[in-house]
Amino acid sequence: MPQLNKLGTAVPGGQGANTAAASLSRLRTALTVFFALDGFLFAGWVVRIPAIKEQTGASASDLGLALLGVSGGAVITMMLTGRLCRRFGSHPVTVACGVLLSLSIALPAQTHSTLALGLVLLVFGVAYGGINVAMNSAAVDLVGAMRRPVMPSFHAAFSLGGMTGAGLGGLVAAQLPAPAHLLALTGIGLVVTAAAGPTLLRHPAPAPERSRDRSPEAPGNGPRPLPGTARKAVVLFGAIALCTAYGEGALAEWGTLHLQEDLHAHPGVAAAGYSLFALAMAVGRLSGTTLLERLGQTRTLVTGGSLAAAGMLLGALAPATWAALLGFAVTGLGLANIFPVAVARAGALAGPSGVAAASTLGYGGMLIGPPAIGFLADWLSLPVALTTVAMLAAAAALLGYSARNASTHGRT
Repeated sequence: MPQLNKLGTAVPGGQGANTAAASLSRLRTALTVFFALDGFLFAGWVVRIPAIKEQTGASASDLGLALLGVSGGAVITMMLTGRLCRRFGSHPVTVACGVLLSLSIALPAQTHSTLALGLVLLVFGVAYGGINVAMNSAAVDLVGAMRRPVMPSFHAAFSLGGMTGAGLGGLVAAQLPAPAHLLALTGIGLVVTAAAGPTLLRHPAPAPERSRDRSPEAPGNGPRPLPGTARKAVVLFGAIALCTAYGEGALAEWGTLHLQEDLHAHPGVAAAGYSLFALAMAVGRLSGTTLLERLGQTRTLVTGGSLAAAGMLLGALAPATWAALLGFAVTGLGLANIFPVAVARAGALAGPSGVAAASTLGYGGMLIGPPAIGFLADWLSLPVALTTVAMLAAAAALLGYSARNASTHGRT
């Protein structure tokens, strides 16, 4: 009877192949749940920021410094998480970070000073950065085993989870105080982790046959140094992730303000701008697997970056609200699959270390995007500042084309 080999792939033949396929399907479902949970919890926290600001009595500048705790904690812990994934496996680290994220989301609502808020947000950022590296590393392993470019579907789950978390948070904000809401999110997070976590803990990360010969971190051999060209490629993919995360951060913080102040849109219409952008990203990611199978990774990067650049030029410079909203939607469609593809290719080259490096650079882009836009808006104007999103999207397209010969599995 065919069996699974030590690397977790099936020896060709009926029952063994069916068992392997079922195992991969269960892993995919469990990972999808964790991606959705991550987006759901993060969005639930974001919608309560105004209430936390009022509770702590923080000024706008003090709140900005406290919020750096999330980004700072995430970026600092990402490289450490890569090492933890190599030592303990990406699946246990994902589950552990899911528990920590669920517990830490209740902490901000218990603070009454800006200093305390910054400290607990540092803990929240550590959990957020850790789960993102761990589950992306697990997803890279699964993509390799399935031999299908399904990475965008995981990021689509994150986007949909975020939309759900923001929507529910907005609905209950008037009825529930922030401490009760965030404590409820802790309960939901722990329940979901308890439901999906055992699947990850029971099944080790699958390793494709090719990894015995090509992976720099093959089981039993320990990490091996990457060739210089591979290290450069990982940095290149990290730069691509940075370009797209810059745009996501900029639109999250400044898109609504641009619609309301520069185009005089109704506050409700202006608030819908980011929702439209996020919805377009979710739709783009849901179709990402099909797109990658038809176009390949390089053409997906180039097409996405070019589309996002054109969309953001329209969104930033259009004189009418409807045209700006259309530009935001086109930008979301263009950016949708760039980050997932960049992280997947970095992970295929260097395992968890590659995921950590690309994620760190990517979230660095999300960290510098909003303040950079603010500085440029003061110096020039907000519409002109937002054109930097288009510039970096175009840069992502160029970098994606220059990385076309990078040695990763699958079609380029």
